[in-house]
Amino acid sequence: MAYILQTNHLTKRIDDKELVRDVNIHVKKGEIYGFLGPNGAGKTTVMKMITNLWKPTEGTVELFGETLENKSCDVFRRMGSIIEFPTFYEHMSGRDNLRLHCEYMGYYNKDSLAQALDMLGLSDAADKPVKRYSLGMKQRLGIARAILCRPELVVLDEPTNGLDPAGMKQIRELFRMLSAEYGMTFLLSSHLLPEMENIADTVGILSRGKLIREISMQEILEMNTAFIELSVENTQKAAYVLSDRMKLNQFKIMDDSRIRIYELSAAARNISRELLLNGVEIISITRHTESLEDYFLKLTGREA
Repeated sequence: MAYILQTNHLTKRIDDKELVRDVNIHVKKGEIYGFLGPNGAGKTTVMKMITNLWKPTEGTVELFGETLENKSCDVFRRMGSIIEFPTFYEHMSGRDNLRLHCEYMGYYNKDSLAQALDMLGLSDAADKPVKRYSLGMKQRLGIARAILCRPELVVLDEPTNGLDPAGMKQIRELFRMLSAEYGMTFLLSSHLLPEMENIADTVGILSRGKLIREISMQEILEMNTAFIELSVENTQKAAYVLSDRMKLNQFKIMDDSRIRIYELSAAARNISRELLLNGVEIISITRHTESLEDYFLKLTGREA
């Protein structure tokens, strides 16, 4: 399969510190790819190498089927991006900042500027100097600039920073529309897993500088990820009953009161009856479907 973006064994070291190692991501045209990991995992480092702000220590980046080199320039006319946080000429208006971006990108569609401002809810503030914008408004203006020239690929580092829940929802809907109607491809980094679960087609999970897994959201949904969660007074006694009396092996003690059972063939009523017969006091028993957050925590070994 041809990818609009892929990295090959991408590694970055600064002095003796290895920031990322052997990262291989594959982004298909028209999809929304979620790049997930806690702060400090290396997401921004990878994005800086994708946008040629940093050079890899080892490995390569392929954009639009071509290997990114020091002299690569034309590919960036086909991209929009925000890395870390957007910066502007603060004394200029939002509209003038976007107009200047069009000039140096060589893009002269007169309607796109007004459309971008309208899409991001900035039409009323377009002629105010950026220094009077709030953090959320600056983030919106950065996204407007990233999509302004109708790029094929948009690379956004934590794009919902500074936005309230309503703003996050609006941005999600905008990205979905641009992907569906204009065929734009998005690479979005985030440490907010529920947010990414609502928008991504594919996720790449990064932890401590290594890509642990690359998987489609559909695959996660189709996996046998449901579980039964027990809340009991004595987890050790309950675990004994589950393993020795019921011969269940796929369960995990989460903390002093909770156990998760991953054997879907086990019926909750049978578990309840067996525990009660063996003197285990049950506080609650519920069936859950595993979320992206649960899947992430299981992969990375981190506790909630």
